Amino acid sequence: MSRTGGSTHEGFTAEERAAMKDHAQELKTAARRSSRADKAAEAEREVLAKIAEMQDSDRIMAERVHAVITAAAPVLAPKLWYGMPSYALDGKVVCFFQSAEKFKARYATLGFSDLAKLDEGAMWAAGFALTEVTAEVEERIAALVKQAVS
Repeated sequence: MSRTGGSTHEGFTAEERAAMKDHAQELKTAARRSSRADKAAEAEREVLAKIAEMQDSDRIMAERVHAVITAAAPVLAPKLWYGMPSYALDGKVVCFFQSAEKFKARYATLGFSDLAKLDEGAMWAAGFALTEVTAEVEERIAALVKQAVS
């Protein structure tokens, strides 16, 4: 790429390009499904398969996060979003789990989109680092997800 002002723009990382390819494939797959029930069932199977592919600590956390979210907010539908397990309301992602391994990060992340109703004053958190999912963390996730869709 060209240099401007002494800095270089490297473009997207390999991980970001892979996530975009995942998203394009997800859209193609979703377009081929027939009924709404078939789409929902297949989307959940894809989320569970993606979780099963994760490394040990990420997989264990993602399984717990999935269980907590689906129990706390059954109105949210699991689906893949840029290759990550996510949970959508009326087709729009409200929250997602990003494994540490996917982007070579120090910790996994539970993130919320701008659709999540987490508003608290002039500033609030929209992403949470996860190093382990304890009973206390599960309670916090359940409360956040319930608030997000209220």
